[in-house]
Amino acid sequence: MRFLFLIAFLLLATPAFAHDEALPLGDGKISAAPQIGYIFSCQQNFSNSFPGAQVVGRWIKGNVWYPDEKLHVQGYVAWPNSSISITEENGFRIIRANNLPKHPTGVYPVSPNDPAYQVDRNPNSISEQQILLKLPLSPSASNPSCVPMGIIGFALTGTAIFNGLDAGGRDAAAHEVLDKCDGHPQPQGQYHYHSYSHCLNDKASEAGGHSDLVGYALDGYGIYGLKGEDGKELHSADLDACHGHTHTVMWNGQPQKFYHYHMTADYPYTLGCYHGTPTSGGQAAMPNRDPHGQGPDDRPRGGDRGNGQGRGDPRQIMQSAAAILKVDPETLRAAVGPPPPPISPKPPRPSTCRKPPFVLRLILHGASSVDYVIKTPSVLAKLPVFA
Repeated sequence: MRFLFLIAFLLLATPAFAHDEALPLGDGKISAAPQIGYIFSCQQNFSNSFPGAQVVGRWIKGNVWYPDEKLHVQGYVAWPNSSISITEENGFRIIRANNLPKHPTGVYPVSPNDPAYQVDRNPNSISEQQILLKLPLSPSASNPSCVPMGIIGFALTGTAIFNGLDAGGRDAAAHEVLDKCDGHPQPQGQYHYHSYSHCLNDKASEAGGHSDLVGYALDGYGIYGLKGEDGKELHSADLDACHGHTHTVMWNGQPQKFYHYHMTADYPYTLGCYHGTPTSGGQAAMPNRDPHGQGPDDRPRGGDRGNGQGRGDPRQIMQSAAAILKVDPETLRAAVGPPPPPISPKPPRPSTCRKPPFVLRLILHGASSVDYVIKTPSVLAKLPVFA
């Protein structure tokens, strides 16, 4: 059970960043190829009508923003059931977690009495997620690739890491009102960061040394805090296009000269692209619908809230799901039919009553999804993930 205490302004006394100078606004810094200071985003087009912060905060002034002036979602919610385990199995790093943070959060959905509500009315609740990531222990470089909307890494605090964009392709850290740990939930309840959080455990950095490991990207490379060699705070200009560099760090329990990412206080905050080959952040799931017919991806529910992915291209999701399940796309396609028909709010007459369709929801990167009616359950049952 979680414990909820409605205590305004008491969730940490530190500001969102450790300084009070202006930071460059990242709006418009989306690239179609790796570029320092930009996000090489898989999604290139963003709608002008998107959920998220409904007004521009007063801390955004022209092409800069002031972290120390930014509002935060109020309140204090502890998550005693937070769970994360990291093991080494057959040459892979396996992360199992429920995505509940080890640290407190603000109160979500945002209360109308919270000043943050006047800027960003995030209506989503934080809920457990099933996280299972299989990452290489010793990742290798590949051609830099784009980062998706949704999870791109996972923090040691038990929380997902997203890229630095909101649903409109804007600078998420600047525009979205977050809690004092710089996180918030999207529609499926996944709490996540878009930027560095002061709730990350980085004691080496506090002692004037190189930052500690604070998480892993989905390509297997480590993500470290704000400081590099000799305890110098890094900025995006100090790093490559993917937001990383190579020098000796502690990796797999020993010092190694190895590529790694850094978080920075300035945009793009986390990854600009993948340096290695990412493992899939997606999953295949059969979610239960609640009595009101609201599934975990039904929209709209606000926020960045799925990060603009919406339901996505069904063909792309089908192909990606087949790759995740390690089956031929045609084999998976043979097991599914068209999207399910809408459910009438009134029950049908007994003479026309039919069994509800068996629905498969394919979810890609925790954001895009598409539903299918199962027309041949026997074929589906033969797929490895369901066998």
